[in-house]
Amino acid sequence: MAAARLGHRRQVAAWALWDWGSAAFNAVMVTFVFGTYLASDAFGPDDRGTAWLSAANAAAGVVVALTAPAMGRRADGAGRRRLWLGLTTAVVIAATAACVLVAPEPGLLWLGVSLIALGTVAFEFGEVHINAILVQISTPATIGRVSGIGWGAGYLGGIVLLLMVYVGFVSGDAHWFGVPEAEAWNIRVVALVAAAWFLVFAIPVLVAVPEQPPARRADGAARRESFLESYRGLGRTLARLWREDRVTLRFLIASAVFRDGVGAVFVYGAILGTTLYGIDAGDVILFAIAANVVAALGAFVGGRLDDALGPRRVILVSLAAMVAAAAGLALASGPRAFWVGGLLLCLFVGPVQSASRAFLGRLTRPETAGEAFGLYATTGRAVGFITPGLVALALAAVPDNRVVIPVIALVLTVGGLLLLRVPELPRKGGPGAERGVMPGRVG
Repeated sequence: MAAARLGHRRQVAAWALWDWGSAAFNAVMVTFVFGTYLASDAFGPDDRGTAWLSAANAAAGVVVALTAPAMGRRADGAGRRRLWLGLTTAVVIAATAACVLVAPEPGLLWLGVSLIALGTVAFEFGEVHINAILVQISTPATIGRVSGIGWGAGYLGGIVLLLMVYVGFVSGDAHWFGVPEAEAWNIRVVALVAAAWFLVFAIPVLVAVPEQPPARRADGAARRESFLESYRGLGRTLARLWREDRVTLRFLIASAVFRDGVGAVFVYGAILGTTLYGIDAGDVILFAIAANVVAALGAFVGGRLDDALGPRRVILVSLAAMVAAAAGLALASGPRAFWVGGLLLCLFVGPVQSASRAFLGRLTRPETAGEAFGLYATTGRAVGFITPGLVALALAAVPDNRVVIPVIALVLTVGGLLLLRVPELPRKGGPGAERGVMPGRVG
């Protein structure tokens, strides 16, 4: 029994290290360092970089929406979830490293946004598989806590890496590693550091967590499908969910909407800080470090509350708090307001993300988790145009970046209202608390 617990803990630790390493792409490349670099005037005036990034993210979202469930279903059927996790992670690392080629020239903006879009697609596919592994290494009584550990590890990894980047490449006139600022080399070399970071911490889960056995058909035979057959099987799954399990469909739709709003906090946060609230470009990384600290705290505490109170309550309370913080931030000005309001937002981001993943984990089974989290990614991407589209419309009507904040608050509110139509799941120890007999089961 002790050996089994030790093995389980090792698997959880190895799994969480992938999230720790993934901060290299999420925090450094997409949000606080390289994304801000691409949005700067080094690539042209009039928010050209922001517009191109939004377009690239939209294109990436379409690709993910059309392919993620089939990819997850095929990984389930073949019993190759770990293999596909390794391949998609390798693509993210390669795209990240290639960003070193993006010099501050308007003609190279296309390369930068294309690499970020490619990395985003591969990262979303990787998350389908890493989320499915969550169901393998947890139980209904612990899935909230384990999910919170993963999200918290991701934020803590972001803290450590951002500190390294800030001190080593960004802060002061003479950076620790002496990389010159000419041609933005100090920012471009960060891409190589981020790629190496993700590589090191992605390896343990590929070694420690065993492969999930292949999914089986009703007759007990292994499920082997072509890519086209995967879409047909997916269609049958969706039809069954519509007939028998609308709880899951409602959750997928609601979570897609509020996750789009939560994601926008990171997509637009650094940009708003520098363009609207007067945050210095170097201080953006300091804010990012503080944001990751409070987000990690929120994720760890939210994971505990998830197992005790249920994920629905955790998500609804967190969304309400985020909307209140956004309302206060929209009415304020100056760096201090950004620090206070932004950190309050980030405190509740972790619980929303962690509890949402755990909610779906409670609805599925290990052998079909890839397909379930593929649907999770697809529904998220299918509505991923909502916040960017509303932001674009709002900016066209009122050319002031401040309008981004009420748009995000609106999307969070709508997502919360949709979640109110989804019933809470049985808590641990209650009737139907074992995985596979819960209402709303996927698979």
